[in-house]
Amino acid sequence: MSDLAARPRIDPRGPRFGAAITAILLLVTVFLTLVGASVAALGLLTALTALFAWGAIAGAGRHPYGVLFRKFVRPRLAPPSELENAAPPTFAQAVGLAVTLFGVVLGLLGIPEAVGIAAAIAFVAAFLNAVFDYCLGCQIYLLLVRAKPTSA
Repeated sequence: MSDLAARPRIDPRGPRFGAAITAILLLVTVFLTLVGASVAALGLLTALTALFAWGAIAGAGRHPYGVLFRKFVRPRLAPPSELENAAPPTFAQAVGLAVTLFGVVLGLLGIPEAVGIAAAIAFVAAFLNAVFDYCLGCQIYLLLVRAKPTSA
């Protein structure tokens, strides 16, 4: 069995569903920052950071949004035309974790603006995935895989 065949495969609509939920919550975080509700914004970004950590560690297929998608959304849809490798969306979760964790740490260090900036950056990525099916983290993953030297 090849290495690619051994990797988990997921319905590509699942991460897009999760990105839509994430985008909404990140937009709320940005809004909370703009209206001066820094503590609430930091709390929401911390919760989103934990969700990104879950997806990065357990895998995109085991993320809570993925479970919601499989249980409630996918049964109402036609089967996907193809499944995708779970590695790129899982890596994208790690990218989201890095961005939001940076905002949380700076927020805890007394820089509340960083919470809104990190949320805005993560929002752009989640929005692109949800609306245009363009996953920035997945693209970074593919670039890194292509750049990896092959052994001869």
